[in-house]
Formats: sequence, structure tokens, C-alpha cells
Amino acid sequence: MILAEISKFLYFILIGGIIGILFDIFRIFRKCFKTSDFITYVHDILFLLISAIILLISIFIINNGEIRAYMFFGIILGIIIYLFTLSKYFILFSTKVILFLKKIIINPIINIFKVLINKIKKLVHNIRKIFNKKISQKLKINIKNSLKNRKNAKNITNFNK
Repeated sequence: MILAEISKFLYFILIGGIIGILFDIFRIFRKCFKTSDFITYVHDILFLLISAIILLISIFIINNGEIRAYMFFGIILGIIIYLFTLSKYFILFSTKVILFLKKIIINPIINIFKVLINKIKKLVHNIRKIFNKKISQKLKINIKNSLKNRKNAKNITNFNK
């Protein structure tokens, strides 16, 4: 009986370590990508929801839904052990990998989009120039025609007098 409780306690220490890893994943994301305050709040709520789901599922699977004080002590102990032992290395390694991938993959994609946007802007500018030229030519023709029509109308009115 006591061995079953000890194994459950060890499982909850492991669950605490998993929650610590989840916490570090959110910290790494904030470190690698600039986020607004709103996104930070969303991440915090998401972290709390995911942690709560992990805890509820583990309580039902490991302990048949029974809540015991040692479970929370195990979870807190697991988080503390993780944060003071592996967290620094996990964050350092993951940050380097993400920044490397960001440099190799994301930055070139962003640069390609910037070039495409500039090309599209130039194309739109050229189309506007052509369109404005055609409109101004049509306006000039219409103005010339209307002036001719006025002169013709004056000549006809002068002729009738």
C-alpha cells in the first residue's frame, strides 16, 4: 500500500517537471519573439488552462480522482527540482535552436515577402501612372472637342444673325 502511494508521489513529481517544462516553453517563446502585452496575457491564460488540464487528467488517471495533499507537494517539488536543475539548460538550448531556425528559415521568408511587396508596390505605381496618363489624354481630347464644339456653336449662332 505504501509503495503505491510512493509511486503516485513520484508520478506527481514528474507531472510537476512537465509543468515546469511547459512554463519554460512559454518563457522561451517570449524570449525569441517580441510579443505585445495582450499576447502575453493570452499566453498566461493558455499556460494556466493547459496546466489545469494536465493536473486534472493526471489526478483522474493516477489517483482515480482522489485529491491528496502529497499530490500537490509532489507537483510543487517537481517544479522546483526542474527549475533549479534543468531549466537553465533547456532554455539556453531551446533559445539557441529557435533563434538559429528563425535566422535560417523565418528571416529569409520575411525578406522574400518584403521584396514581393516592394515589387507589387512598384507595379501598382506603374499601373497608376499609365492609368493617369490615359485619363489625362482622354480629358485633353474631351476638352479639345468641347472647345471645338463651342467655337462651332458660336460660328453657327453668328452665321444665323
